[in-house]
Amino acid sequence: MFAEIGQFALILSLLVAATQAVLPMVGAVRGDAALMAFGRQAAQLQAALIATAFAMLAICFGQADFSVALVANHAALDQPLAYRLAATWGNHEGSMLLWVLILALYGMGIARFGDNLRPSLQARVLSIQAMISVAFLAFSIFTSNPFARLDPAPADGAELNPLLQDPGLVFHPPLLYLGYVGFSVAFSFAVAALLEGRADAAWARWVRPWVLAAWVPLTCGITLGSFWAYYELGWGGWWFWDPVENASLMPWLLGTALLHSAIVTEKRGSLAGWTILLAILAFSLSLIGTFLVRSGILTSVHAFAVDPARGVFILAMIVGSTGSALALFALRAPQLRSGAMFGTVSREAGLTLNNLLLMAVTSVVFFGTFYPVVMEAVNEKISVGPPYYNLVFVPLATPLLLLVTVGPLLAWKRDSLGVVAAKLRWPVLLAVGVAVAFTVAIGVANVAAALGLALGFWLILGGCMTLVRRWTGTGAFSWRLVRTTPVAVIGMALAHAGLGVTTAGVTAMSHFAESKILVMRPGETTTLGPMQATLLRVRELQGPNYQALAADIRIREGSRVTDLVSERRFYPVSRNQTTEAGIGSTLLGNSYVAIGDTSDGPRGQGLVVRLYRHPLVGWIWFGGLMMALGGAASLADRRFRIGAPMPRAMALPPRAVAAE
Repeated sequence: MFAEIGQFALILSLLVAATQAVLPMVGAVRGDAALMAFGRQAAQLQAALIATAFAMLAICFGQADFSVALVANHAALDQPLAYRLAATWGNHEGSMLLWVLILALYGMGIARFGDNLRPSLQARVLSIQAMISVAFLAFSIFTSNPFARLDPAPADGAELNPLLQDPGLVFHPPLLYLGYVGFSVAFSFAVAALLEGRADAAWARWVRPWVLAAWVPLTCGITLGSFWAYYELGWGGWWFWDPVENASLMPWLLGTALLHSAIVTEKRGSLAGWTILLAILAFSLSLIGTFLVRSGILTSVHAFAVDPARGVFILAMIVGSTGSALALFALRAPQLRSGAMFGTVSREAGLTLNNLLLMAVTSVVFFGTFYPVVMEAVNEKISVGPPYYNLVFVPLATPLLLLVTVGPLLAWKRDSLGVVAAKLRWPVLLAVGVAVAFTVAIGVANVAAALGLALGFWLILGGCMTLVRRWTGTGAFSWRLVRTTPVAVIGMALAHAGLGVTTAGVTAMSHFAESKILVMRPGETTTLGPMQATLLRVRELQGPNYQALAADIRIREGSRVTDLVSERRFYPVSRNQTTEAGIGSTLLGNSYVAIGDTSDGPRGQGLVVRLYRHPLVGWIWFGGLMMALGGAASLADRRFRIGAPMPRAMALPPRAVAAE
């Protein structure tokens, strides 16, 4: 019953989306207010129908309705209810339903909170959003039906992948999808602007909060995914340049460029073409990430689908959406005026260089991700890993990070090198002093690490300087200036400082992490640097749907003593094993232990134990959280909730003028 209701709601939503894709666009061309208003109503109806379908699927999982094939393949009776419900999107079909739900919710947001948009622009945006919905709803219904029935229904089901039976599954995929799908709004605004021939300051003001609404959860999703892999996989790493990890990083990088480009378009009316192009490419990379996971070309814990037909369908969507948008960009972008002119030394120039470097870094990641895939297609196996990224990514990322602190100090329109040098005098001296101090403390052999830590300090200092310079603008500290500081400025400072915290954590992990693998028996002690580890005992545990071998390990480092527990879990239904690491955290780093299988040796049976010391590793994720909070603070700025500046029309071609 619930499955049939969900199936009917999904089919009905496809029909509504198809209507929404056509009528508002016709209304915008004809100037028909009724047809344009229909788009707002259709977007809300579509969201309600897809939400109904998703709720029905969740009920099927909650009730363990094994007559639904998806439930039978990804849920079991002894599986905890929280993970049975999270399994709603812990599979290909359910995750695609979550995708279209989030897409519809963004469309509903445009309809409900777009009162200050031009009616014709809002209608076009909703129409383009609906076109994307039509493609994904058709994909879900015709190739990935989540409500397919089984007859006869099994008495029990095959459980969810044990690696996914974790709180990370509850939050990580929805956050990533909020980011991926959120860039569809920027894409729709970009295409609508090209159709109208207008991309002015008001348009950028409308776009920027939607970009932030995508960038913030994507930042959270990437950060949480990194932490999830760190504690769940038992490998002691926070990033491995896995193709699916890269799939989330690429739209994040271009989304960051898009945010900065939209600022220039809003403040100065410049870089409108850049902003439109970045909006198209950011969403295109989100679709490419979906293709990587769903096409079957990758074998990964992230990859849900292995049906090539699905990959072809998604590839067709990428070619259709990206190709048509880029063709429209090539046709209409030259007709958009560049806006106010700016000097070689100016904030506009700095943000343009920022965009170029971010695109270069994204290209490096794109090449490293897809080159092995292309080579495998011609029967040549090749892997691209950390050595490639260390060689190519780091040299491009370093000047980009240096620029982060310099950019906010530049004046709009025109600045001089002398003035900029005066502003940077003390920050540069402090950063150089920190670099020298770190080099002395850790040795000349680790000068690269010292420079990386100094770079992190430079970014944190830059974030602080943004606020200090604003609060002392009259020559002395002023509480009035503190109270009147826009929330978006505080958010920018927090995000830039968070990037510095992450940079320091990545540097420390890359240069100073230590590890040791050995066989231990109860009562034995080993050392790793200043850390002393003692295996206290080994015991068996019974979980709700697994059996576990648990090891109690005492970590002693100086006067600090921490008792950690690591488990090796076995899931009888799926016959899979997972490792649960024991982690002791402090401000300066983590102690990390993970056990493996038992091993026979000359002194009898022992347990394989992996020990790690991870300095400043928590800074990586804390910095990511700071960046997300900075983005959220910027999104809360009241300037995004009041009327945008009066639009200044860009040069319209005669056809567009006539249409208006």
